[in-house]
Amino acid sequence: MGLSERDICTKLITPAVVAAGWDVNAQLREEVTLTDGRVIVRGKLSTRGRQLRADYVLYHRPNVPLAVIEAKDGSHSPSAGLQQALGYGEMLDVPFVFSSNGSRFVFHDKTSQGALEREIEMSEFPSPAELWRKFQVWKGLDEPASQIVEQGYYAAPDGKAPRYYQATAVNRAVAAVANGQDRILLVMATGTGKTYTAFQIIWRLWKARAKKRILFLADRNILVDQTKSNDFAPFGGAMTKIANRQVDKSYEIYLALYQAVSGTTDEQDIYKQFSPDFFDLIIVDECHRGSAAADSAWRDILAYYSSATQIGMTATPKETAEVSSTDYFGEPLYTYSLRQGIEDGFLAPYKVIRYDLDLDLIGYRPHVGDVDRYGHAVEDRIYGQSDVDTKVVFDPRTKLVAAKVTEFLKGNDRFGKTIVFCEDTEHADRMRKELANANADLVADNYRYVVRMTGDDAAGAAELDNFIDPFSSHPVIATTSKLLTTGVDVKTCKLIVLDQRIQSMTEFKQIIGRGTRIDEANGKRFFTIMDFKRATELFADPAFDGDPVQIFEPPLGADLEELESTIESDQVAASADEQLTDSSRPRKYYIDGVEVEVAARRVQYLDAEGKLITEALSAYVKRKLQDKYLTLGNFLARWTEADRKQAILAEVEELGIPLDALREEAPNGAGYDTFDLVCHIAFDRPLLTRRERAARVRDRQPFGAYSERARTVLYALLDKYADDDGATLESGKILHLKPFDQIGTPVEIIKRVFGGKDQYQAAVRELETQIYAEA
Repeated sequence: MGLSERDICTKLITPAVVAAGWDVNAQLREEVTLTDGRVIVRGKLSTRGRQLRADYVLYHRPNVPLAVIEAKDGSHSPSAGLQQALGYGEMLDVPFVFSSNGSRFVFHDKTSQGALEREIEMSEFPSPAELWRKFQVWKGLDEPASQIVEQGYYAAPDGKAPRYYQATAVNRAVAAVANGQDRILLVMATGTGKTYTAFQIIWRLWKARAKKRILFLADRNILVDQTKSNDFAPFGGAMTKIANRQVDKSYEIYLALYQAVSGTTDEQDIYKQFSPDFFDLIIVDECHRGSAAADSAWRDILAYYSSATQIGMTATPKETAEVSSTDYFGEPLYTYSLRQGIEDGFLAPYKVIRYDLDLDLIGYRPHVGDVDRYGHAVEDRIYGQSDVDTKVVFDPRTKLVAAKVTEFLKGNDRFGKTIVFCEDTEHADRMRKELANANADLVADNYRYVVRMTGDDAAGAAELDNFIDPFSSHPVIATTSKLLTTGVDVKTCKLIVLDQRIQSMTEFKQIIGRGTRIDEANGKRFFTIMDFKRATELFADPAFDGDPVQIFEPPLGADLEELESTIESDQVAASADEQLTDSSRPRKYYIDGVEVEVAARRVQYLDAEGKLITEALSAYVKRKLQDKYLTLGNFLARWTEADRKQAILAEVEELGIPLDALREEAPNGAGYDTFDLVCHIAFDRPLLTRRERAARVRDRQPFGAYSERARTVLYALLDKYADDDGATLESGKILHLKPFDQIGTPVEIIKRVFGGKDQYQAAVRELETQIYAEA
């Protein structure tokens, strides 16, 4: 009963596991960190939430886990850690889960044909061979398949290892291939390492000689180049990139841009220079494009190599009435969502600043006979938000957007990498000009501060490598239309600006993915989305972070190729309809003399589950706090009992409540304690300012038992509280500030004035008790 959890592990659990035959160096790891801890945004700063750590993970081979053990101290029952361990087991995709307090194990066995859970003695812990045999049967692995599954991962010299979800994706894919599955779909959110996951899948299958010639297909040249020089570099001389329409059949690993191996004629279809059975494994990056009619060349290539195992990887599986990823590849073998990535702390959370402009909301209608800047008669109709920058152009609107973007950058980080998504290349050019004018000081220092990056601008596109390089300071702002929507890894991107109407959920997810990467080394943990076209309404769509849903149902007996051909013809016809048939009419009208103002501004944040809070913030906070604490009395009791008030505030933030946002939304919010704001919003308690609370403490004169110098310190702390948030009282750093430096050094104040650290902390707790005495 007297043993701590660590004692239980060291003295009882580890010896029992080792006695069962587990290699303590190769098969057993303790305190395995599974997540980085959710990023909690606090104003312009951020902190990390709690990391998830498994007490023990047992492995058959490195990165091939078999079991999880959760330990509890002697005051708990043997099963007390089972619920927690089952959660870890699900994350690691293992069938064997154990809980123990050092007296017995509780064994949860998903492979069991009998009792799912049972207690076993410490001496009865199963051996590695026993669990591996059960695992083989559970996965349906015969001996040849087992040999493939047992092939090791690539061991990087720098010690880089896959994250838990990457290992799960790799292990499932390798096991599926070993069992003969030839069409596989992996869905992983942008920024979660799809290419690294693909590399480890290829490496293990290639090393096991289960797959000898492999083709990796992507749709952007920069993706192929990044892959070859980064994640796939260990393949060395066995790898080549198919370029300049040249084919060399002496390699084993081939990387290709699908446009580089396909075309509109047999002569241009370079892939046909390989025999249909040349490749035995094909991995398609961003495979959601592969099922689209407009990109049917993907399907032509896959159909040609139909005998090969084909793995599709995407962040955004396409499921519409016309196009389906799952129809071709099957249901996802594994899905790791944006929401899960944010919750685990591997992806950056975001806040949304949405601007509604009066011109967009009201619309524009010309007067009869109006002409635009170039003398073209403006067609008489109402132009709404969908027409802005596609049919009608208002320079004051572009200037206002540029001003708001610049205002944000000046208030946060003027060198924070920013992507501005515009309607088309012409709009991107106008936005570049207005942003350059709004940031004339920095553009004068370096003209590359703002660059247009579009497919038709060779000079701008040439700056792409510099833009994505974390060590390159310029360009800072990129204006674009489509070039940066997918695949480009801009780790340091801190601001995404949407001045583009986005109707496609796939495109929206890809665009948001440009900001979700975390780059701790360069101070990037979260990012901001600034929306001028109401594109972020798509966050409320269940499809934004839901699992793919099969809704593609081709007509009974329909030929898929024929159906795709019909869809493609319809798209071409629709595109032709958009072109103006009268060459004398302009594609866009440029309207002068129109004023544009901000009609509304709204800031939105993520909740604890990684979803955007779309209801009023006060309503959300009230609901979450009442769910947690039920009544004001419960919250006050929790607050009063806590040794550190900051711990309660952290607990509130773990619910997904942005405390700084509460202060920003409240009238004169800077004058209120966070405690008061929470009590007021959640439980309708009257507000008191920090100054009012401090004045009440002074009126009571409660510190008569302390020495004069101690009272001086306590009242100085009270003054600091009145001017700042009360949580700073608990930080010893406050004693480094004025006026404490006139009383003595922090060490002198704590030791000589209060008699020691414990006495000082007790005095601070008493001060806090007095501050909240009438709460």
